[in-house]
Amino acid sequence: MKVIPTRVHGVLDYLVGIFLIAAPWLLGFAGNGAETWVPVILGIGAILYSLMTNYELGASKMLSMRTHLNMDLLSGAFLAISPWLFGFNEYVYLPHLLLGIMEIGVALLTDPVPAHATNNSVLTDRQHRHAH
Repeated sequence: MKVIPTRVHGVLDYLVGIFLIAAPWLLGFAGNGAETWVPVILGIGAILYSLMTNYELGASKMLSMRTHLNMDLLSGAFLAISPWLFGFNEYVYLPHLLLGIMEIGVALLTDPVPAHATNNSVLTDRQHRHAH
């Protein structure tokens, strides 16, 4: 069941991207290692690929929404396993795990068809019917 529209997903993309960048300092686990740089890099990446996504909040529209959602799934999985992958789980793991699971959940619940694509196809169908 795809209950999150792409416009809402877009807002979440930018908010979560900013939060991931700030999380190490906001949540008190900032350091010089992967515990800090994994969320920061993934947050920057999320903002960049969101700007390139073909949805309501994208700027250049080079990536399809399906590609974007697949990138969200990979990013979420990577974030969730990063404490064990990079060995900082003894220091901190819960923010990475929970934010990663949240990112996966949002990707799975998002409608992959942007509203503007649906509106364009409705207009095209109406125009097509009137032409015949």
